[in-house]
Amino acid sequence: MSATPASAEDLIVLGKITSVHGVRGEVKIYSFTDPIDNLLNYRHWTLRRGGEVRQVELVQGRLQGRLLVAKLKGLDDREKARAFADFEICVPRSLLPQLADGEYYWHQLEGLKVANQDGHLLGQVDHLLETGANDVMVVKPCAGSLDDRERLLPYTEQCVLSVDLDAGEMRVDWDADF
Repeated sequence: MSATPASAEDLIVLGKITSVHGVRGEVKIYSFTDPIDNLLNYRHWTLRRGGEVRQVELVQGRLQGRLLVAKLKGLDDREKARAFADFEICVPRSLLPQLADGEYYWHQLEGLKVANQDGHLLGQVDHLLETGANDVMVVKPCAGSLDDRERLLPYTEQCVLSVDLDAGEMRVDWDADF
């Protein structure tokens, strides 16, 4: 396991190590991928926690309930594995699969300015939440926005009318008073 950092701008967070599993150095992982076990398709991970960065190699992994259990190369002891808790699991953006037209990764939506059909700037997508029924965009006020309100907008076909990544904006069917 090396400590060579990768380019921070090029990394996408795909999961997080939550704790240890068993006595042989395996770790439990909360995956942000869909399906959950897609994270196991990437063999080389960059781990980040605060300013600490580590490069690791996945030896094997498996789905266990709603979490993953993974074995990392050179990690054979429960106490050493415990030190990996709370590390984010990152991979280079270039390794992500291409999406079909009209599909977006969350990181592509974050930072987009959000305007409604009337042209009112509601704010900027800060982050997204997975709620079960549909994803929700957290839209926070930004320079030039209509007001100082944070809004939670559903990421659905009914709400999101268009996304223009090049222009950095999104059009939504959302009343400014909501």
